[in-house]
Amino acid sequence: MDTVLQIENVYWSRNQELILQNMNWHVNNGDHWAVLGLNGSGKTTLLNMVMGYIWPTSGQISVLGHTYGKVDIQQVRQSIGWVSSSFQEKIRPYERVQDIIVSGKYASIGLYEEPSTDDIEEANEWLEQFHLTQLQNETYQTCSQGEKQKILIARALMAHPKLLILDEPTTGLDFVSREQLLDSIARISKQKEAPTIIFVTHHIEEIIPIFNKSLLIKDGTVFKSGNTSELLTSETLTDFFGITVEVDRYSKRMSLKKTY
Repeated sequence: MDTVLQIENVYWSRNQELILQNMNWHVNNGDHWAVLGLNGSGKTTLLNMVMGYIWPTSGQISVLGHTYGKVDIQQVRQSIGWVSSSFQEKIRPYERVQDIIVSGKYASIGLYEEPSTDDIEEANEWLEQFHLTQLQNETYQTCSQGEKQKILIARALMAHPKLLILDEPTTGLDFVSREQLLDSIARISKQKEAPTIIFVTHHIEEIIPIFNKSLLIKDGTVFKSGNTSELLTSETLTDFFGITVEVDRYSKRMSLKKTY
């Protein structure tokens, strides 16, 4: 399957207000995308539509070869890993870390199945990969913000998703925790049968080299999309943000500064 996600001429209105308009986006297998936009630009609305939580007013969405409206959405969701700060609120604070990760296999909030030995072993492998082994028997409420985000990513990966959506996963993290999380995401992308990753942010310094494609969303529509190296330039981002900015590149990373 070459096409992971196809969004064609999608519009979405709420209370007669147009939130998304003329959205077109094509994601191929083997590409990893950064989605960049300011708060209120429509990023999360678009992803909720990809997950099938809201429905287009018009247009068509296909995910992993399935056209929405012609498929059981719940079946498609089983192949999508979803991690967001808002999802943290759904996790019970007293739940054990290992159980949270295992629950990802069953797409449940809480562990209601008796896990197999293989399930436990795989969960422990993810704990080791994310350097969280010491938290195996700790409760979620005792973990730091950075640890919680890693736990939720490990949980998402338990289901072996074909598409992994990370919706502003660095929110609330300090510099060290952010860099550790980005390193973990880079390692995931290099694994055999790694999922296609969509990473949502409004900070270009978080766009690490694995994200070879970028989508810029502004005012509910696609501003531009394409190869990250060609797209994220001072000129383009000045137009995008509406203020004069300069992109600094260093060690295959970028930073942004306002110029006067």
